[in-house]
Amino acid sequence: MSDFKLADRLSTLPPYLFAAIDKAKAEVAAKGMDIISLGIGDPDLPTPDFIIEALYEGAQKPVNHQYPSYVGMLAYRQAVADWYKQRFDVDLDAATEVVSLIGSKEGIAHFPLAYVNPGDVVLVATPNYPVYGIATEFAGGTVEYLPLLEENDFLVDLEAIDDDTWAKAKMIFVCYPNNPTAATATKEFYDRLIEKAKEFNVIVVSDAAYTEIYYDPDNKPISILECEGAKDVCIEFHSLSKTYNMTGWRVGMAVGNASLIAGLGKIKENVDSGIFQAVQEAGIAALQQGEPYAEKFRAIYKERRDVVCAALSKVGIGHRVPDASFYIWCNTPEGYKSSEFVTNVLKQTGVVLTPGNGFGTPGEGYFRISLTVHNDLLEEAVSRISKL
Repeated sequence: MSDFKLADRLSTLPPYLFAAIDKAKAEVAAKGMDIISLGIGDPDLPTPDFIIEALYEGAQKPVNHQYPSYVGMLAYRQAVADWYKQRFDVDLDAATEVVSLIGSKEGIAHFPLAYVNPGDVVLVATPNYPVYGIATEFAGGTVEYLPLLEENDFLVDLEAIDDDTWAKAKMIFVCYPNNPTAATATKEFYDRLIEKAKEFNVIVVSDAAYTEIYYDPDNKPISILECEGAKDVCIEFHSLSKTYNMTGWRVGMAVGNASLIAGLGKIKENVDSGIFQAVQEAGIAALQQGEPYAEKFRAIYKERRDVVCAALSKVGIGHRVPDASFYIWCNTPEGYKSSEFVTNVLKQTGVVLTPGNGFGTPGEGYFRISLTVHNDLLEEAVSRISKL
C-alpha cells in the first residue's frame, strides 16, 4: 500500500486533545477497568422529547429532503434573533446578522478562512478550546497566545497587550463563560475589549456556548453584544448543544456584525450545504419552548457542582467553585504535572480527567472535571482519586 505524506498543516499539529483522551480511555477499558469519564464536556442528559418530536415532524416533510439554505432557514435565523432579544435584549436582523452553523465548532473552524491571510496575527486567550488556534493555523495565520491567569480571574489582561501587538492583530478569540476555567466576563471587561478592538481595527470573536449553564439567576452571564459598539467589531458564536443537550445534533449559530456574518457565509457556501431543515425546525422548537427544560438542567448541574466541590474540599484538592459552565477547574496535587497526574489517575482508578496543559501552557498545574455524569459517579470518582 502506498504511503502518502500528510499536508504540512496536518503533520505539524499535535494530537487533538479529546481524541487523545478517547484513545487513552479505550486502552484502559480494554484491560477491564471500570471507567468513569469526566473528560469531554458532553452532557449525559437526554434531549427533551418535544425537540425530538419536532425533528420527527420535520423529517416527514418532503420539502425538507432537498438541499437546505447555506446560511439557514429564515425561520431558524428569526428564532435565533428572537431568542437573543428575549435573553440578552440584543436586536439582530435575522436576514443579515445571523447565520446557522453545523454546531459552533464548524463555524469557529471556518471563520478564520474568511479573514485571515498567511502571516496574519490572531490573538487567542489561553487556556483555550483548541480549535481557535488550529483554525488560525489552517488559514495560514500566526497565533499569539494571551495567558489567562488565576490572579486576573482568568480574564485577558488587556492592558498587558502592547500597542504593537494590537496593531498587527487581525482578530482576538475570547470565550466566556470560559472553557476550561469556568470564569465569567464582566461588562466592564467587554467594554474595554470593544474599545481596544475599535481603536486598532481588530475583529473580536466571542465563543459564548456556555452562557445558559449558570447557577445564580440574578447573575446570568452576558453576551458581548449587549455592550455599546459591539456590533462594529464582534461576531459571537453560540450553540444549542449545551443548553438543550443537543451535542450530537450539530446545530448552532453565529450572530453580530453583518459583514463578518456575510464573510463566514461565503466560506459556508463553498464548503457545506447547510443543516438538514428538520434539524433546524427542531432547533426552532428548542429556542422557542426550551427555557423551562434549560432551567431544570441548570438545577441538576448545580447539584452536581455542589457534590463535587464538597468532595474535593474534603480530600484537600484545590478548585474554583464555578458560577457558570459545567466544568470544575482544579489544582493538581503538589509534585505532579497536569498530564502526569491525569494519566496516573486514569491508569490506577479508571477516572478520566482532562489535563489543564492540554488547553495551553497556562493550564499547567490544573485539571478539568466535567459534570456530565450523575451524582453517585461523581462522588465515586473523587473518592477514587483521593485514594491515590
